[in-house]
Amino acid sequence: MFSRIFALLSIVLIGLVTVHAADSTPVKIAIIGDSTVCEYPEDAPSRGWGHYIGESFKDNVKIVNLAAGGRSTKSFIKEGRWTKTLAEKPQFILIQFGHNDSHAKEKPEATDAATDYREYLRQYVNEARGIGAVPVFVTPMLRRNYKADGSFDDILQPYAEAMKAVAAELKVPVIDLHTMSRELYLQLGPEKSRELENKPGDNTHFGEKGARAMAELVMSKLPAAVPELQPLLKAAK
Repeated sequence: MFSRIFALLSIVLIGLVTVHAADSTPVKIAIIGDSTVCEYPEDAPSRGWGHYIGESFKDNVKIVNLAAGGRSTKSFIKEGRWTKTLAEKPQFILIQFGHNDSHAKEKPEATDAATDYREYLRQYVNEARGIGAVPVFVTPMLRRNYKADGSFDDILQPYAEAMKAVAAELKVPVIDLHTMSRELYLQLGPEKSRELENKPGDNTHFGEKGARAMAELVMSKLPAAVPELQPLLKAAK
């Protein structure tokens, strides 16, 4: 009788330990992209938004930021960085490219928004899903370039639209950072927008204030776009 009860208690305890271990297993979120996303040395003036989103998640979430400066959808794959990302076995992958894809056509990293840029995005989606990961697109934020009349000189719009088109086609969650950053820059105006830059005259890259602003925009939409992430967020202060 007692041996049977002991055996049943042992089974229950083993089950509880197993459940606790499963609950404590870190959830891995990989981030890939370019210099507006990546990590920098602590003494560098630049920051990417990927440096800060981890602050919004609980301790059981591990952020793996594999973004690298100067990379495009094409070069990130060609250099083996995408293979390295998949080898990390993340559950979620945030993907932002476009800045370097938009370079002059003769540049090796350049892609065309209407053709190969979309094909590379499809490759990311299919191969991410192939390892059981959830791909999430983040459209490239607007560059802070102004024309003489005060309007934006926006060469990234075709890439943002292409990313949204592929997202609709393949049913991928998408964070439209391009539109949100435009709205933020309009709200701030040209002078205040300069407070976001990493150094005077750099209209693309960010210091801490700018990177945190982009991270806040991403996180303002990410939980709704990917509901599976909501239980992993810290309680709002």
